Amino acid sequence: MCWVQRKIDEEAVRRFVERLALDLVATGIPRMPARIYAALLVAEEGRGTAAELAEFLQVSPAAVSGAVRYLTQVALVTREREPGARRDHYRVTEDQWSQAILQQDALFTQWERTLSEGMEAVGEGSPAAARLAETWEFLQLMREEIPVLVDKWQARLAALRASQGRG
Repeated sequence: MCWVQRKIDEEAVRRFVERLALDLVATGIPRMPARIYAALLVAEEGRGTAAELAEFLQVSPAAVSGAVRYLTQVALVTREREPGARRDHYRVTEDQWSQAILQQDALFTQWERTLSEGMEAVGEGSPAAARLAETWEFLQLMREEIPVLVDKWQARLAALRASQGRG
């Protein structure tokens, strides 16, 4: 795996990885998964082994293992193994953000059920019920609009890739 195939400033790339990781941490992604994800984004092929990631980030393979487990669970990274190879490669998921967002639908559905139970428990007409109802409505809106946004994104992504000759 190579992070720097072309003549670029490797230290600038490392600084960028750390900066992006901090931005991702601010959204709630744990630090090590954020660093791994940022490193994979800047890797020329968008993939690497646990050993390569550990070396690039100067961390232990155990730290990489836990981080990639998290990233695969949230659909930002996939694990793959080439035929005959002994090591897994971790790859940035194709169209990772829309796939990760679409995965949230099941979570939103569960939250809606729980919020409905909560509205029943606190009783109609109470301030608590109003707050729960607003949250429920927001989740409904998200579930309705996310597929629409993902469709728009898919069209934009196709146009972007076509303009880059990657169609």
